[in-house]
This record gives sequence, C-alpha cells and structure tokens, in this order.
Amino acid sequence: MDLQTILFQSARGAIVALDSAADILPHNRARDVLVTASYIGVLPARLVHDHLPRAVIGFDGAVGPLGANIAGLWYFEALNIPAASVAVMTVILGDGVDVYKNGRISFVNRPASDCGVTAGMPAHEAARLMLDRDPGTPSAYQVTNRHTAHENAQGRQIVVTDSIVFGTDADRRNVLVTAGHTGRSGARHIIKVRPFGFICSDGGRGRDDSGMAGLEITNAEGIAGATVDARYARMGDGMSTYQDGIISAANELALACGVRIGMPARDAALLLVNRDAA
Repeated sequence: MDLQTILFQSARGAIVALDSAADILPHNRARDVLVTASYIGVLPARLVHDHLPRAVIGFDGAVGPLGANIAGLWYFEALNIPAASVAVMTVILGDGVDVYKNGRISFVNRPASDCGVTAGMPAHEAARLMLDRDPGTPSAYQVTNRHTAHENAQGRQIVVTDSIVFGTDADRRNVLVTAGHTGRSGARHIIKVRPFGFICSDGGRGRDDSGMAGLEITNAEGIAGATVDARYARMGDGMSTYQDGIISAANELALACGVRIGMPARDAALLLVNRDAA
C-alpha cells in the first residue's frame, strides 16, 4: 500500500496527500506540501518534524480545550513553516486525498498567511499557494500585526498591535490596544512610548494583582489606561484584546473617561480616543 499520493508536482516540489502525519518520508524534506488527515496538534507536528517539509495542512479537530488540536500551527510557525488547518466537518478523517479535495481552511499560521492562505479557502488552493510561494523571514520585532481599528475626526487612531514594545513615536496621539501584561515592566514600556491611551492585558492578574500594577504607575505619568481579563482575550494577540477583551481594571484617568469594569475593550478604546473630541 502506498502511504503517499502525489496530487501535483512542479520543479519546486509536490503536493502530497497522507492519511496520517506518521507517513512522512525523508524525501519530503524542504520540498513538499503535505496534506494530511491528521489533526494539527503538537504530537503530529513532532512526527512531521523528523523530515521538515515545505508546508503542512491538517484538520482542526474542532480546536479542542486550550486550542490543543491546532497547536501545531504555532509549533510550525516558530520554524517558519507554513501550516494550516481545515475545518473537521468538511473532511473525511483518515483520508488525505479527501482533505485536499474537500477541505476548507479554518486557521492559518503567519508563514501560511505570507503565502496568501486565508480562512475559508479550499485546501487544494491553499496547498498550491504554499507550494508556489515562500514565506517571509521577518525578525521577531518585524511581526507586529499592527492594524488601525478606528480613526476619529481629530485624526486620533485606535491602533492594535501584539505588544506595547511595537509602539512608535506616532502613537503619542493614538490609543494603543496590545496584548502583553500591565505589570511593572509593561508600564516601563508604556511610559517610553507615551500613547494617548492604552488597553493591555492583566496577564491573569498574578499575585497581589501585579499584572495590572502598571495602571497606577501610568496614571501618575498622565497616561489613561485599562486592562482586559486574560481569561477571555489571548495574550500576544492584539486583535483578541480588541475583539474579545473585557475590561478588568482601569486607572483613574481612564475611569474619568467613562471606562468601566466589564465593558468590551473596543467600547473602552472609543472612550479613550474620543476623550478630547469637541
């Protein structure tokens, strides 16, 4: 029985269907896009790691607790290997060819996104993009995921990025929504950037509420800010802070703007950015 089915081939390599991630072979290394009928968690990623391919597709297994069923996406991202999952209900488990023909992409990592892969795309299109294109090779400080979520009539913006360390001089007039904790070290970075306002994570609070200790420090510096509850917004993902975040604490300056505990982060960000609007 052949363990691999070649679905397309070019000078760059092949798109290969595998019923199991355990069916990877040495000749797939660095050349081939593997379309597997395994979930794309850390265990299958370890199996694939023995012969690092060009790119990998697996199924999402309904994501699972703590995102365990797609955790291999980030494993591969750390290796700069494009990887994507397909929605489990679009495929037949154990049939790599079916994943290729009928799968629909549900999640992608940053290298796959670099290649043009997006959620909702057919798996066969995603596989071809990952074969034909190479991901970028950015440094950690170049992957900021910076996004302008809103701009008011005064030209002040709500800027979303994954960490306060990615703030720029331009952000002195912006509200920054980021995804690191707001402890003592976080406050140091906030003060260095001096944004018009900020929303960060409480980091899960920590002992003695140390994950939000920076609120008092920044208040003394004249910077309005708040934290979101780390149980609901993913740390390291600024868009999750903005879209999923629920305010867990705010300093006096932010409270004076109308920011309240339990408020959605996007509503709090609007209050902060518009606080001097005529």
